Parts: sequence; structure tokens; C-alpha cells
Amino acid sequence: METGRRERKKQLTRQALVTAAIRLFDERGYDRTTVAEIAEAADVSKRTFFLHFPTKEDVLLADAEVRTGLALRAIEDRSPAASVREVLAAAADSMIANVSATELPSGLAALRAELVVTNPAVQARMLHVLFSAQTRLADALHRAYPDLLDATSAAATVGALMGAINAAAITSLSLGQAPRETRRAMQRAAEMALRATDSLT
Repeated sequence: METGRRERKKQLTRQALVTAAIRLFDERGYDRTTVAEIAEAADVSKRTFFLHFPTKEDVLLADAEVRTGLALRAIEDRSPAASVREVLAAAADSMIANVSATELPSGLAALRAELVVTNPAVQARMLHVLFSAQTRLADALHRAYPDLLDATSAAATVGALMGAINAAAITSLSLGQAPRETRRAMQRAAEMALRATDSLT
């Protein structure tokens, strides 16, 4: 019971930091907003901020680790008879369904989307996070199907899927499309990438 209470408090703190940060980015500009100001606006210490987010950029990518965890579980909890395509489709579905897990007012959500596709520091951090996620997912896929995929093939398969999904998401955000349209674009991209796994039995 206590663990559940602590986890809820942790999630509320993270949400408060994300909301405060994006509001300050809107009011003052991303580059002029400091971590100390975000922490103060969320009524927590600077130390607490860094317990939740390694960098200021990570506030904008708050759901990335959650989505990676969901995809890893889809691979690790697969049915013994599941094909590579089926497992990766489940992993992709779980990530895409979680895209809007951090709830923000529509104006703040739009600002976050704009920063993700226009700010160089955020883009650099996003690439780092994406690379880390791809590496972990490729390792998990290789362990799941060692007779079908060597390490390089697993990395290429996951890279194609993640690259397609993220390219579709960034393009959709750049066009100012609504979250529902962005998810739909990501789903179409995943389906296209997954066709390459049909030969794996």
C-alpha cells in the first residue's frame, strides 16, 4: 500500500514538473528558463528535479522511458509461438498507445510538440534517448529469437521500426496535426516497417 502511495506521489511530482516547465518555456522561452526556476514553479527543490529528470531536455521527453519499458515487456512476455512480426507489432502498439500518457492542456501540449521538432538541444537529447531505447530493444529481441536474428539483424529490424515511427511522429508534429492524427501516422509507419519481417518465421 505504501509503495503504491509513493509511486502516485512520484508521478504527481513528475507531472507538476512537466507542466511547470512547459508553462515557463512558453512565458520566458526555453533557453532562458533554468532548472531552478522550474523546480520553484513546481514547489520542489532543485535536487528533486534531478531525481526525476537528468536534464532540462528530459522534461519534454518524460514518457520516453515508460514507452521503452512497455515495448520491452511486450518482447519479454511474448507467447512462445509468437512470430517476430507479432511481437514487434505488440511492442509498437504499446508505445504508440502511450504517446499521450502525460496529460497537458492543449496549448502546452502544442508548445511541447513545437520544441521537440525545432529546438536543437531537445532534438539532440531526443536522438540520444532514441538510440538508448533502440539498443535495449534490439538486445531484447536478439535474446528472444537467437536462432532467427543475430545481433546485427535484430538491431537493423528494431532500427527500421523505431526510425519509421519516430520519423512519422516528427513529421506529423511539424505539420501541427492533432495527437490522434499523429498516432495514426505512427501506426501506419509501424505497419510499413513491419512488412520487412514477414520473411522471418
